[in-house]
Amino acid sequence: MSTIFTRNLFRFIVLILIQVFLLQNIGYYNLSTPFLYILFILLLPIKISNWIIFSLAFISGLSVDVFYDTLGLHTTACVVLAFVRILFITLTLQQDKYELGQTPSLSNMGFRWFFFYAITLIFFHHSVLFLFETFRFSDILYTALRIVMSSVFTLLLIFTYEYIFYHKKVR
Repeated sequence: MSTIFTRNLFRFIVLILIQVFLLQNIGYYNLSTPFLYILFILLLPIKISNWIIFSLAFISGLSVDVFYDTLGLHTTACVVLAFVRILFITLTLQQDKYELGQTPSLSNMGFRWFFFYAITLIFFHHSVLFLFETFRFSDILYTALRIVMSSVFTLLLIFTYEYIFYHKKVR
């Protein structure tokens, strides 16, 4: 149990630092902004209590909000992300088949499941984030373009991360 905690704590710190000090200034004409820190919530263990997921999502969103000065936008998006994660895992997995501490990663779940998992959660996170940031319908096309382009950029970074740390599952 302590290795699960230390691994996730290390992942949390590294992803928040990468987001704040490296990815905050990377973008494509304010259309595409990567949010790699959400990978922390995506890679939490499958058999984890819902209140822990919501608490960790709140803390990670609040951590990014402090550095981005966005007054709760990332916190709101991360809590919605946690809700969608719980729903997605409940609907698609039989949780009793998985061991304690097993994460929904590319190596554990396979490419197809992880792709749909990641793209669904990324899309919901980015939709909430950008729609609350804009908060008007006059810029809906620009906001939709930002959602799509940022989702693709974030998905590419997440798959890059997953392939760097990909460990083939021993059967």
